[in-house]
Amino acid sequence: MKLKQKYNNFPFDPSKVPFFYGWVILFAATIGVLCSAPGQTTGVSTFTDYLIENIGISRDQISTAYMFGTIGSSFILTYAGKLYDKYGARWVGMAAALLMGFVLVLFSQSDRIIKAIVPENSNMYVGIAIATCILFFFMLRFSGQGVITMVSRNMLMKWFIARRGLVNGISSVFVSLGFSIAPLTFDMLIEGTSWRWAWLLMALAIGVAFFLFVFIFFRDNPEDCNQIPDGEKHGNKEHDVIIKPFKQFTLKEARSGLTFWLFVLPVAVYALFLTGYIFHLTSVFGEAGIDKERALSVFIPISLISVTLAFFGGWISDRIKLQYLLYLLLAGELVALYSLANINDGFYYYAFIIGSGIPSGMYNVLLSVTWPRFYGRDHLGKITGFVMAIIVFFSALGPIVFSLSHSHLGSYSFAIYTLLGIILLLAAFSFKAHNPQDKYEVET
Repeated sequence: MKLKQKYNNFPFDPSKVPFFYGWVILFAATIGVLCSAPGQTTGVSTFTDYLIENIGISRDQISTAYMFGTIGSSFILTYAGKLYDKYGARWVGMAAALLMGFVLVLFSQSDRIIKAIVPENSNMYVGIAIATCILFFFMLRFSGQGVITMVSRNMLMKWFIARRGLVNGISSVFVSLGFSIAPLTFDMLIEGTSWRWAWLLMALAIGVAFFLFVFIFFRDNPEDCNQIPDGEKHGNKEHDVIIKPFKQFTLKEARSGLTFWLFVLPVAVYALFLTGYIFHLTSVFGEAGIDKERALSVFIPISLISVTLAFFGGWISDRIKLQYLLYLLLAGELVALYSLANINDGFYYYAFIIGSGIPSGMYNVLLSVTWPRFYGRDHLGKITGFVMAIIVFFSALGPIVFSLSHSHLGSYSFAIYTLLGIILLLAAFSFKAHNPQDKYEVET
């Protein structure tokens, strides 16, 4: 018996649950994504100043370490996807939980570890400190932002087909709300204990509690548990939209088509744009004479728009072609980019909020629903692993792209208008972003 199927009935048999087990999977997958928060940018940023102060390196140096650690993690996410296809959500999720718990312990002692390797007054200290931070960030970003997120989302998408968009929308609401309060929660934990104990407590929560949670509740395929997706039979089409693939694509087949890139690149560019402007938020808005408080206040209305659209987009994605949601995402990105390039404390400030909220909501829908609908479930791990690798890579470039634009060209506008041009080009080709299953449709 394959490892992904072994122990499926321990500690309980999912088929004995008095309702469709997919609803338990919805809960478990949402908890899984939320538990990736310490490995997300919002989680790391809460501890940045403590690392700078205690390790004794500059903000630029720790930002560089973060960038290289993130890029490094992106290079092996495709391989992690292959492991997911082979071993399933349960076992890969447990391994990622252990790795994340371990690296959180390392981070809690990072300054002591570095100073044990090399004296602080040594000429090699800064180099060793940066190299150590790169390694730790690599493990944290790989396990948290990468594997735990990928495994949780893929598992949910495998258990639903006809209601795939709806359950993704429900999950996205709780994930968005959870991530929005994560920095405040982590800060309260630090204030209540210390930055070291905050990380140690999170290590205990992820490495022990979440590890056990994954083993108890995570299951890979419904068929392995004598169930079927959605808990009921359905055809390949509903609402005149193909929801169940006729062909199972390999990664090579998927990325050889134009549609794959027309869906990957817009979300990757959005990730670059998001990390770029958030990393330099006060400076970007400061160029337009907008103070820090006013700059930070954009996140609440953006999150409200995002949560609303994530739920609505998820629900309607079961009924319409995903190409229409891609159009909406591209339109939102265009409005957000142009508004940021011309930001002021009037019309463009509010246009930026609206424009940013749209792709934020659509991002959560398209990043989850697209791949199983277009390319099937058999090679979902490899495909989503490759997709996540691209997105993580682009997100790592955001801060440096914005920084170089400002320092070498005198304004952030050059980076923003370059991204605007890329989105315009993608929008021009977006009418070709058809579901590749269309050509394999047969009479059912």
